[in-house]
Amino acid sequence: MEEPRETFSTSEGHGGEIVVETHMVESTESASHVHLACSRQHCAFPLDGDALCVWSTQDPSHQPLILRGHLRPVTAVAFGNAHPLLLCSASRDRVMMWNLGECGEKTLDGQPPRGTVLHALLGEVLCLRLSPDDRVAAVCAGDRILMLDAEFSQSRRALVELGRHRGPVTAAEFCPWQTHIIISASADRSFKVWDRRKGSLIHSSSVLTASSLLSLVLDPGSQQLVAGSADGQLWVFSLAEGHHYRPVTRVDLRKQRDTFSTRKLSSCPEDSQLPPTKEEVEETLPVLSLAPCECELNASCLWIGSSAGLFIFNLANFELEAVLHFKEFGSLSIQVAGSCAMMSRPCGRKAFCLLSALFGKKIALLEVDLAALLRSQPHPGVGARLSVLPSSGVSSTSPLYFGPVEETSAKLAPQKQSAARAIVKDQPLVFHSKVTSSGYTAAPRVAMFSPKTNVQNDGKRPSKCKNNSRCKDYPLESPLPSKLSRQLAVSHDQAAVHCVQYSGDGQRLACGLANHLSLVFSADLTGTPAVFSGHSGAVSTVCWSHDGRWLLSASQDGTLRVWSARRPELALCLGKDMFPKPVRSAQFYYLDAFILLSSGPEFQLLKCHISTSRDDVKRAHHLQPSTPRLIISLQPPPLAMG
Repeated sequence: MEEPRETFSTSEGHGGEIVVETHMVESTESASHVHLACSRQHCAFPLDGDALCVWSTQDPSHQPLILRGHLRPVTAVAFGNAHPLLLCSASRDRVMMWNLGECGEKTLDGQPPRGTVLHALLGEVLCLRLSPDDRVAAVCAGDRILMLDAEFSQSRRALVELGRHRGPVTAAEFCPWQTHIIISASADRSFKVWDRRKGSLIHSSSVLTASSLLSLVLDPGSQQLVAGSADGQLWVFSLAEGHHYRPVTRVDLRKQRDTFSTRKLSSCPEDSQLPPTKEEVEETLPVLSLAPCECELNASCLWIGSSAGLFIFNLANFELEAVLHFKEFGSLSIQVAGSCAMMSRPCGRKAFCLLSALFGKKIALLEVDLAALLRSQPHPGVGARLSVLPSSGVSSTSPLYFGPVEETSAKLAPQKQSAARAIVKDQPLVFHSKVTSSGYTAAPRVAMFSPKTNVQNDGKRPSKCKNNSRCKDYPLESPLPSKLSRQLAVSHDQAAVHCVQYSGDGQRLACGLANHLSLVFSADLTGTPAVFSGHSGAVSTVCWSHDGRWLLSASQDGTLRVWSARRPELALCLGKDMFPKPVRSAQFYYLDAFILLSSGPEFQLLKCHISTSRDDVKRAHHLQPSTPRLIISLQPPPLAMG
């Protein structure tokens, strides 16, 4: 066995120590697909196939404990939950229980440690779990789940054999708040909920994903079940009473990792020297293991163990809080993991991870400094969170309230009038006893209203659009239109039309083309269209303002432009430096006071005011755009289920 060695995080530019490799051993047999075990004091794994090796996580210098009793290679290991600490191991020939306290004492006395055989010849066991009181052991052998008595093993009979899955059972967990409930996951891509006392099935899920389910974890705080699959999908279900195991959300671990990496790059200073990135092949992150994470965050978190690294997942917002890639620590013995087990200490400062190499026969124990790991992660800046928008008018305390907009083209006449009013002094109000009549008591000299009495009215209101075919109402009882009314070629070079939108009054139609142009037609497609040119890429979206005076267009060239709808004049242009990626969708929002847009993985809400300061009759349309202000920028939450 090699001496413990230290590994420091230097790739992210943080000087604190994050990972320490305390143990590393190379076995004669690979343990890449064996369920490993890690507790607060010890970790256990198969060594040389049929032996068990137990390391101490409290004292790295402590000699490892070697347990021998199996005749075939060990396929699953699990620790108990009570005192004294028990260790359960399984192989094709037998399932054994070990008392670590007694085994340690016999080793010190020079005697070989012995375990108790619970059952024999069950076949390949992929998963083991002990009940919260360590009285029952759940053994997942093939597609069966057997409940074994961990205290009285003379009969070597199963207490109860639960129903079968349609594939090998890969994971099982006892419910912490309902100890008679056990949940199992299988390669048939579903999970089942059992009552172990009655041996009955309570709930069976549908097929969740295209790949096998590999791991399970139950969170007592939120009463949620999290299942991980081989294709990197996380499924969260609610186990609360009355929720009927309904799905909460589904998370793609690879997409979450990519979003987290983008946020990390954007948080780095501009003058920092980042290492050159190599072109990488798109990889899948199988969820090999799930475990509770006790850290400094005020939320329920989980450890996610994958082949490429470790992740801290927040169950409150379903986002990643920290990422630890094995390849970023070059001195680690294992860069690609085949199996892993994690454990956090109650203080929330240290965590341990037991790894077995996917390619090779190495097994290593890592000690992770949680505080240093969380400090090294990026944090969203100001404006990265979204406030709840009010359903009624914006109050003065809302972040969307900016007060009344003052026109910059105010004339000097009101200023002169206010100056004249300031010169006039206030006079006292005097009431006179003799006031001449104002004449209201006399008969009126002129008739104010002269109603027309010679107009014949048949009860129908005259229409101003009598001769206008566009204002005719479409009869509700008529069939849907099936004939093409008019067809028009918008471009001579057969450029594709990417987007179309009618104005609010239905009188105009705007369309964006692949040849960098935006056209505005009349609703009946007659006459010459207005051409808006200026983009250098295909126009992806067009949108009318609420009052119909402005037209917004976004293009693949990375710019967003606002035009005057009365004539093709540019009012505002937002460049590429404001958006991480080309804008795919944009629209005016909240009575044209904001612009809401999506750019790559982000949503942005911009405050921008455009005013007209001269009379349009004088044909001197002068546009005065204000500097756009970023109000909020956020990344969308994961897909909510149910």
